[in-house]
Amino acid sequence: MPSDLPQLDLEAQLCFPLYAASRALTRRYAPLLAETGLTYPQYLSMLALWEGDEPMTVGELGRRLRLDSGTLTPVLKRLEQAGHLVRRRDPSDERRVLLAVTDAGWRLRQEVAEVPSRLLAGVEMSPTDGAELHRLLGELITELDRLGPG
Repeated sequence: MPSDLPQLDLEAQLCFPLYAASRALTRRYAPLLAETGLTYPQYLSMLALWEGDEPMTVGELGRRLRLDSGTLTPVLKRLEQAGHLVRRRDPSDERRVLLAVTDAGWRLRQEVAEVPSRLLAGVEMSPTDGAELHRLLGELITELDRLGPG
């Protein structure tokens, strides 16, 4: 049946190409990260933790990754079990949990240094187009954040 509401066509949705691209990108990460034993959420967590020299709270990491603590906790537990980070209570506020990268976690940084370039190998997108896509997605995230939850 032809659509009398073209705004509801799947291909007309902004969300669909974002969703499909995100899934395709995540699938492409899997074999590259498997060599290090990391999952994609663990990789993102480590990327955020590597950005600073000081321990980060679980809350700060959750905000940075846009994940709630219920989603983040099992990821962090596995990273701690693998020896990449340590979790400890903040002595100044027992409610806060601090995350610190271990020496093994810092060595892991070198192991994954080539993942971004390997990920995009074979993708025919110019650096200019990649930068523009990144900029546009950042703007979209900012605007959606400004609007608040549903």
